Amino acid sequence: MSFPGAGRGTARAIRIHETGGPEVLRFEEVEVGEPGKGEARVRQTTVGVNFIDVYHRTGLYPLPRLPHGIGMEAAGVVEAVGPGVSGLSPGTRVAYAGGTPGGYAEVRIHPAERLVPLPEGIDDRTAAAAMLKGMTVEYLVRRAFRVERGMTVLLHAAAGGVGLIACQWLRRLGAIVIGTVGTDEKAALARAHGCEHPVVYGREDFVARAKDLTAGKGVPVVFDSVGKSTFEGSLACLSRRGTLVSFGNASGPVPPLDPLELSRRGSLFLTRPRLQDYTASREDLLASAGALFDVVREGAVRIVVGATWPLREAAQAHRALEARRTTGSLLLVP
Repeated sequence: MSFPGAGRGTARAIRIHETGGPEVLRFEEVEVGEPGKGEARVRQTTVGVNFIDVYHRTGLYPLPRLPHGIGMEAAGVVEAVGPGVSGLSPGTRVAYAGGTPGGYAEVRIHPAERLVPLPEGIDDRTAAAAMLKGMTVEYLVRRAFRVERGMTVLLHAAAGGVGLIACQWLRRLGAIVIGTVGTDEKAALARAHGCEHPVVYGREDFVARAKDLTAGKGVPVVFDSVGKSTFEGSLACLSRRGTLVSFGNASGPVPPLDPLELSRRGSLFLTRPRLQDYTASREDLLASAGALFDVVREGAVRIVVGATWPLREAAQAHRALEARRTTGSLLLVP
C-alpha cells in the first residue's frame, strides 16, 4: 500500500561514518526502499534532538555499525506499510521515540509496532518535541519512582527538555521541586514551569539547599541526568532509604560505585533506567504515550520548543546542546 504522491528510492539523512565531534555529521542521500514485513515507511515532518544523539555520535553508546544514522525521535505521516501491519495505513499521522537510531532523515523505514498514532490535539511539532522526553518523564515520576503529593524532590537540569516537562508534571502531582540550572535566566524559566526552588550551579550548593528545605532530612528521590559532576552530590541529598534515579551522562559517565556506600549513607536505592525497558511492550508504549498526550491536552504540561534548525544543520544543534546554550526541546525540520 502506498500513500498517493509518496517519494521512492532515496531521501536525505544525517549519518556518521566515524565517531567524534559535531563535524562528523554528514548530510547525504540514502536508500530508503519499501517496507518489509511488520514495517512502515514514514515521511518525517519534524525530528527531535536529544542528548542520547550526542552519545551515539561520540561513541559513548556504540552504534551497531558505521556508517549509521542517528536520532531517536520524530513525527510524520505513514507513506506505505509492509505485510502483516494492522492499525496503521497510508496517511496515518504517527510519532516514535527509541528503537534503532536513524531519526535524522526525511524518510525512513520503522517497525510498525513502535509507531504511535497521534490523536487530535497533538500536532507533529509537539509530538517530535515531546515523545522521548515526555515518555521519559512519565516513567521517571510514575514508575521508576512513584512521586506522591507533598513530596519534595530534586531534579537536575530543570530547564532542559526533560526538565521543563518534569517540572510541570511534578507540579501536577503536587510535588515540591528543587531544580538545578546553569544560569539565572534558566532559573526563571524553570520557576515559570513549576520549579519552586531553582538552584544555580556554581553559585549555590544544591546539597545544602536540599537539606535546608527539608529540615536536614534530605529528599526521597533525586532525578539525575547530568551524571559524573552531580552524582556524589545527588547521593548526599537523599534521605534515609532515598532513591537516586540516574538516567543520563551529560557531564560524563559515573565512576564505579561500591554498593556498601549505599548502606553507609542510609540504605539508599540506586537505579539506572532506560526508556526502552519501560516501553518494551506495545501495551506499555501506548500507555506511556497516552499518559503524555493526556497531560498535554489538558494543559497541565506545555511543551517548550527552545530552538529549531533545518535537518542539514544538525551539527549546529549538537554544538548548542553540548555548550548548554539551550532550553526546552530542540527540533530539526527536514
